[in-house]
Amino acid sequence: MIRAITPIILLLISNIFMTFAWYGHLKFRSSALWAVILVSWGIAFFEYCFQVPANRIGYGTYNAAQLKTIQEVITLVVFSGFSVLYLKEQFKWNYLVGFALIVLAVFFIFKKW
Repeated sequence: MIRAITPIILLLISNIFMTFAWYGHLKFRSSALWAVILVSWGIAFFEYCFQVPANRIGYGTYNAAQLKTIQEVITLVVFSGFSVLYLKEQFKWNYLVGFALIVLAVFFIFKKW
């Protein structure tokens, strides 16, 4: 159980850093591009500090396709919260429909056929 949940927790932390690295600068549009690139790279370093161990620990419990699928679902959940809470964007119904279709993809990837 611990071996199965540890990569998920690490992927969650990684994705929080990733989301801030990739999208956090959108609130600072007047900042110089070179500056936000450097700050984003600095934040992304911590993303990798969690992403790499998550994949290393998780591989074996999950296969590569399953790890990537878990990461993508976490990314969508984290990004949804980030865009609403940090960027103050509206969450629209069509986003929910699109995410539901991705959850359907999760079913097909994890189903033992």
